[in-house]
Amino acid sequence: MTAAGPLAGCRVVELGGIGPGPFAGMFLADLGAEVVRVDRPGRADEPGAGGPADVLNRGKRSVVLDLKHPSAPAALLDLVERADVLIEGFRPGVTERLGVGPHACLARNPRLVYGRMTGWGQDGPLAAAAGHDLTYIALTGALGAIGEAGGPPRIPLNLVGDFGGGGCYLVIGVLAALHAAGRTGRGQVVDAAIVDGTAHLLASTFAKLGRGEWTDERGVNRFDGGWPFYAVYGTRDGGHVAVGALEPKFYRRLVELLGLDADPDLQHDRSTWPELRRRLTNRFAERTRDEWAALFEGTDACVAPVLSLTEAAAHPHVAARGSLVTRDGVVRPAAAPRFSATPSNAGTTAPAVGADTRAVFRDWEVGGIDDLVDSGAAVQSLQAALDDADPALRSNGPAVRDPGPAVQSDNPNERIRS
Repeated sequence: MTAAGPLAGCRVVELGGIGPGPFAGMFLADLGAEVVRVDRPGRADEPGAGGPADVLNRGKRSVVLDLKHPSAPAALLDLVERADVLIEGFRPGVTERLGVGPHACLARNPRLVYGRMTGWGQDGPLAAAAGHDLTYIALTGALGAIGEAGGPPRIPLNLVGDFGGGGCYLVIGVLAALHAAGRTGRGQVVDAAIVDGTAHLLASTFAKLGRGEWTDERGVNRFDGGWPFYAVYGTRDGGHVAVGALEPKFYRRLVELLGLDADPDLQHDRSTWPELRRRLTNRFAERTRDEWAALFEGTDACVAPVLSLTEAAAHPHVAARGSLVTRDGVVRPAAAPRFSATPSNAGTTAPAVGADTRAVFRDWEVGGIDDLVDSGAAVQSLQAALDDADPALRSNGPAVRDPGPAVQSDNPNERIRS
């Protein structure tokens, strides 16, 4: 549980999902919110659930409720009554069918911000259809704009849709709605759709298209590799360098450091670009990636080595900033952005699934947890038996067996009696 940050004191209930929803919950936890992730029974058996590599669930507490059990929806509403935010990532109508949709939740807590994360949105012809990051960004034009001239679209990981147009926009919406609730005393529903957020991210590109400064074709524009001085080039050792010398003074410095016989004043003469690209390609192929990195490091030529994910954390600038950190043997991003008065915090390692079921109900002063566990509506990880005895013994790794008589199974999802 995060104890500091600009959102300290804010309580968030996250209905467990995948991708952008958990990312939004992690983001809010990094900012200091107390985030309780509510998982379904059985998630503990999934690969990567809980522990150091479960980065998207760092800094959260874990509760297991079977929302298909008759008693579980009421228990969730008891938590919602004490929360500031709920976020969910189901298809439209699912939470309503479970009895924990916006109407039910806002009836219990009129100040609640109810954040909904979907791909297509809550309405529209495709609202009920399945999809993934790739299909959402395909429909907005984003995917069609990424790739080399004459080639197929290139997949930009799932950064543009899931996490950029999805999770980040859910966080922005939640924060704005929290601000409004603070002024008005009224909560509201935040409909964060990946298709909407991705389209919003394209604002500058559509503006250029409208002004005639962008061609609706891949690989021929300013920011898609179409300009030879804003592109990626191969090096002698099979590596790559990224060149972003757009402005004349940066381009002049690039030409100077490369020792190219090229007139900087002709930078934007498109008739020279095919030959310029050929010469840049040949020049960068003469040395290794790291040799070029050493030459350009700290200069205004806007050239950087293209690093792998495993290399990035060791780069001197990334290391000095602590942008990527290693915890329990796993590289993960630090909290961002940074605050001068209320520092954000990357939080603890993700707990075992269901490790906090009893503790959260106790801390949030919600009764009936013994009955919920006994009935199967809630599940308590075995690890929490140790927590109840001594919180200092808590492990954030796999569930730890309690050798006492209360233990009924070695299965970390098995229910136990207090």
